[in-house]
Amino acid sequence: MATLNKDVFGLTVENHELIKLAYDAYLANSRSSHAKTLKRGEVRGGGKKPWKQKGTGRARFGSTRNPIWRHGGVAFGRTGEENFTKKIARSSKLLAVRQALSIKNAEKAVLVLDKEAKLDGKTKSAVKVLKDMKLADKNILMVVAEKTPEVLRSTNNLPNVKLVRATYLNVFDIMNADAIVFSEAAVKATEKWLIGEEK
Repeated sequence: MATLNKDVFGLTVENHELIKLAYDAYLANSRSSHAKTLKRGEVRGGGKKPWKQKGTGRARFGSTRNPIWRHGGVAFGRTGEENFTKKIARSSKLLAVRQALSIKNAEKAVLVLDKEAKLDGKTKSAVKVLKDMKLADKNILMVVAEKTPEVLRSTNNLPNVKLVRATYLNVFDIMNADAIVFSEAAVKATEKWLIGEEK
């Protein structure tokens, strides 16, 4: 069984501000900007002035596609070019991942597989491994050093398992997982990535 490095899995987290920042940044950077509204110049019709400028007693209008009219354009609407991304320093991001892993480890939600070879490409073998670990009905984040074909085939058909490479860990996946299962190789890869040390 691999020994977990305290600098990665044993930090004392005094507050969750950095984790919240990294969590929000992940969601913001995943957000798409496809919504678009039509301005008054883009709405079809409205070319004719609805009534003459003076003499009717009514307010003057030059187009029926004015934003305050029904079927008019939208004022200050989405353009489809909004940028929702949030930047976070790399050092802060890595520290947030270490803090999230430490919180999960304190909750005894971090587990290590004895051998990655148990996942031999069959879904049945992966189900058995998770059942033996009493994780069959939980939302699982499985962390591996490399996504081999055997591991992919073993986990692809399991809806409650998300497979991720060690160097692609993020706060969002960590905090939303009921259990985080590492392979022994993934533990070393994670520690090397986060603190630059290979244990």
